[in-house]
Amino acid sequence: MNGKAEQDHHEAGQVSTRTRLERGRGALGPALELVHTGRAPTRAVLTAELGVTRATAGAVAAELEALGLIHVEPGAAAGSQGRPSHRLVVADDGPVVLAAQVHADGFRAALVGLGGRIVATAPGCETIDADPAQVIGSVVDAGADLLRETGRRCVGAGLAVPSAVAEPEGNALNPLHLAWPAGSPVREIFAERVRAAGLAVPAFTGNDVNLAALAEHRHGAGLGARHLLCVATGHRGVGGALVLDGRLHTGSSGLALEVGHLTVNPEGRPCYCGGRGCLDVETDPLAFLTVAGRTPGPEVNLLQQSRDLLRREYADDPLVRRAAEELIDRLGLGLAGLVNILNPDRIILGGLHRALLDADPERLRAVVADRSLWGRSGGVPILACTLDHNSLVGAAELGWQPVLDDPLGALTG
Repeated sequence: MNGKAEQDHHEAGQVSTRTRLERGRGALGPALELVHTGRAPTRAVLTAELGVTRATAGAVAAELEALGLIHVEPGAAAGSQGRPSHRLVVADDGPVVLAAQVHADGFRAALVGLGGRIVATAPGCETIDADPAQVIGSVVDAGADLLRETGRRCVGAGLAVPSAVAEPEGNALNPLHLAWPAGSPVREIFAERVRAAGLAVPAFTGNDVNLAALAEHRHGAGLGARHLLCVATGHRGVGGALVLDGRLHTGSSGLALEVGHLTVNPEGRPCYCGGRGCLDVETDPLAFLTVAGRTPGPEVNLLQQSRDLLRREYADDPLVRRAAEELIDRLGLGLAGLVNILNPDRIILGGLHRALLDADPERLRAVVADRSLWGRSGGVPILACTLDHNSLVGAAELGWQPVLDDPLGALTG
């Protein structure tokens, strides 16, 4: 090959490489999300999922590795032509999101990496102050301490709160169990506190059950569901969320799926919303302890007390068993109504509801099937949430979303 031919061949190779990289950069976000959710464990699977050539998939994986987001490792899994395909794993030493959660009995800060991995966590079991700025400042400070201790790069921040969060303002409309003023500007406060901690990253806020559902859909019991319904108790109260085709359904202003205020017992307990017999006060931890004849103690939170009581005494104490059955029947009635309206393909339960499902899964499923049209036609799978601290992981998902949308722009822009 003469000199000019060699140069032409070299330049053609450079153009081919540039073209492949340019084409691949448009696939960086989808590729990262596939690895993030565990749906592309190998380069061969990534190639098939993206619908690109092996060379382009290789360039995409190399770019994500260069950004410090994933590692490409030799693997033993068979590739598309029977050859070993490289494994794609999230980088253990990669960037993190500062995730925070506030609930009725305290707060928790964490650093969460790709794949929903909690890298470090710092619980704060303090009495929650009536001033949201004080509490949010404390949890952000705890997260900032974790960042200093670990030396990790932070790319975003997310906060989960036990309240409907109105859009676009980001105000907590009904933080009933926190004694915060209705309409507290939690997103604005959180963003200010993140900046004050020296973090120049985007900050997001959402309802805790919404975020739990998002985390479970991407990394837990909801993985693979198209229409996922999540219903869960917090330390107090009941919340719900719906994920449609991978996206949270939050309604026109962020207030959808306030399932805690479905009436399941018209003659039941007064609810904070002004109604009576709502799911929120008929199936939460305080309701269970009350029906079981137990006086809540100050030593641990109500959710843990309820779980412990179910685990230790459900089998032997008739009063505890009757209390569980009453709550299961109320919960089943509420779930049946939601099934009739939403027609989900999967239901996941968290908090005390998860423990009730574990205690008597057949009773709950029978109530839902008997009281719902679609339940009678074949049943909707009802599963327990599987992630520890799923609201925290979901808060981190908010912070990771800009990176998932545009890894190159978010990390180098």
